[in-house]
Amino acid sequence: MAPVIAGRILRQSAGALLSCSLLLAGLAAAAGDPRQGEYVARLGGCHSCHTDPTRKDAPLAGGVELKSPFGTFRAPNITPDRETGIGGWSDTDFVRAMTQGVAPDGRLYYPAFPYTSYTKMTERELLDLKAYLDTLKPVRNAVPPHDLRFPYNLRFALAAWKWLFFRPGGYIPDPQRNASWNRGAYLVTGPGHCGECHTARNFLGATMEKHALAGTKSGPDGKRVPNITPHRKDGIGLWSADDMVEFLRTGKVPYGEDVGSPMEEVILNSTSHWSALDLKAVAEYLLSLPARETPK
Repeated sequence: MAPVIAGRILRQSAGALLSCSLLLAGLAAAAGDPRQGEYVARLGGCHSCHTDPTRKDAPLAGGVELKSPFGTFRAPNITPDRETGIGGWSDTDFVRAMTQGVAPDGRLYYPAFPYTSYTKMTERELLDLKAYLDTLKPVRNAVPPHDLRFPYNLRFALAAWKWLFFRPGGYIPDPQRNASWNRGAYLVTGPGHCGECHTARNFLGATMEKHALAGTKSGPDGKRVPNITPHRKDGIGLWSADDMVEFLRTGKVPYGEDVGSPMEEVILNSTSHWSALDLKAVAEYLLSLPARETPK
């Protein structure tokens, strides 16, 4: 790796560690609310990725496979089992993983785990989520490692990927917008991590901001991913806010068929559990975005 790149990575890592240290300094005195954390788990889509549909008796015990052009990723066990889950994690470990993409042992996580979006989450919601996960039944389930093709299986290269593409930091409200719009922006770009699926990626797997939420012709599983900007032809430009709320609540698509997989699972496990105010906030935010064409 060129010295200038290595130096920049070290400077960015030092800055991130300082920011993270300041954020985590008060965690010991904070206490998460597991009741609120259960709702945060629904906001973050935890059940869709971490619950194997063939093991309904083992919620959040991992094992779900995500096929991608880079190989197969396997979601980990996030129950409080001390050997195969996160039972040995501290609050500090958890917040660092969610906001920095770093495991308790220092390993870097692949961005298939959407810490690139979760970094925008508030400290309070992260602590609530950890408190909820700690109340779950520990499930012993040793998830096999990812099966990635070369060179994507070289985990040390993730340091360079993060330097190039990862920008840590919480959501910053727009003072020109109202509270509802800002809540919608927070949900879409943070815990809801909508852009992780609905935004086209480059050959290194990073989302392309110029195509934010404009969908893709071919997603990770080879299927089309819809455009959710207000483009009248490619996206949701003909939808009303009520249409969007109804879709996120029930999966019913205006002027078309009901939603299919994988969004069906997202609605079932996540958005159908969101409050009416949060659904309206998301609709308000999405319909305010610039209309973008789906990239060819």
